[in-house]
Amino acid sequence: MALWDKIAGEFIDIIEWTDDTQDTIVYRFERHNNEIKYNAQLTVRESQVAVFVNEGKVADVFQPGMYTLETKNLPILSTLQGWKYGFASPFKAEVYFLNTKRFTDLKWGTMNPVMLRDPEFGPVRLRAFGTYAIRVKDPAAFIREIAGTDGRFTTDEITEQLRNLIVTSFAGAVATSGIPVLDLSANYGKVGQVIRDAIQPEFDAYGLEIATLLVENVSLPEEVEQALDRRSSMGVVGDLGRYTQFQTAEAIKAAAENPGGAAGIGIGMATAGGLASAMGGAVQQAGQAPAAGSAPPPLPGAYHVAVDGKQAGPFPAAELQGMVRDGRLSRDSLVWTQGMAGWSKAGDVAGLAALFADQPPPLPPA
Repeated sequence: MALWDKIAGEFIDIIEWTDDTQDTIVYRFERHNNEIKYNAQLTVRESQVAVFVNEGKVADVFQPGMYTLETKNLPILSTLQGWKYGFASPFKAEVYFLNTKRFTDLKWGTMNPVMLRDPEFGPVRLRAFGTYAIRVKDPAAFIREIAGTDGRFTTDEITEQLRNLIVTSFAGAVATSGIPVLDLSANYGKVGQVIRDAIQPEFDAYGLEIATLLVENVSLPEEVEQALDRRSSMGVVGDLGRYTQFQTAEAIKAAAENPGGAAGIGIGMATAGGLASAMGGAVQQAGQAPAAGSAPPPLPGAYHVAVDGKQAGPFPAAELQGMVRDGRLSRDSLVWTQGMAGWSKAGDVAGLAALFADQPPPLPPA
């Protein structure tokens, strides 16, 4: 078989590649000992580029078209081989075909949440995923930096590295865009463009162009989404009074559908009516100001004092201390404050004991 391959190699070669895959980026054209006949026919189809490599170095690059390989269209390779006056014998070179079409529907996504600072929520964790498309922009750079001597290089061999580059740029792109988290869904196109512009220099080093980058979803942690749902529900409820009326109507409807009959309806209506009255009263009371002329409750720690048989006060603790010094309040003075069952002597009230700490007790009866 090796002898037949060598004999077949002496005939005029036809060098071409018909791609029957959807993910091959680089294909190395196999020849016996890499020998190529002088005047061989090279066919480069649309969305292809042929790269000749000599002794590990990129020599000539052919764009789409049909070529007869000779000295005039192999200038670099001819110089490397030292053919000053043409050549007629087979020459050695590796031929790589590169697919320059767009490779679409490549996936990217964050494996772990990305921590960001949002102007409204503060520090938040985001997950995101989407798709992107690439194409070979610089065939020589791609072979030097990525493919190397790989005889068949596919998208699976590079997508993991490209995904990492995209995810790394995602956090910075969202932070610099200034778009709040709640507005990201309306600005997926802008976010994708920001990521694409930020990451293209990295792709240039690989000889690739990121043709498109789409953001399909940006999500918050589950507990944050639940809190947002509750917040949205409060906004939907709106007027609490009307919501109570709606709930009451629903309760009456449910009671009417109760198979218990009239008794069930009566109980349901009574329950719903009582609930509506209680809640309605609470809402109305909360929304109204105190009636004019109604006396507010005494301040905490304030006491009413019986002076000359009349009620005075209430007096705060600081004023009571002055009344003790002036002799207007003694241990036998009657006092009352909120929470006491009735009037009591000041000396018997635990909360006022400290006022009389420096006063002598009354003299015992003779």
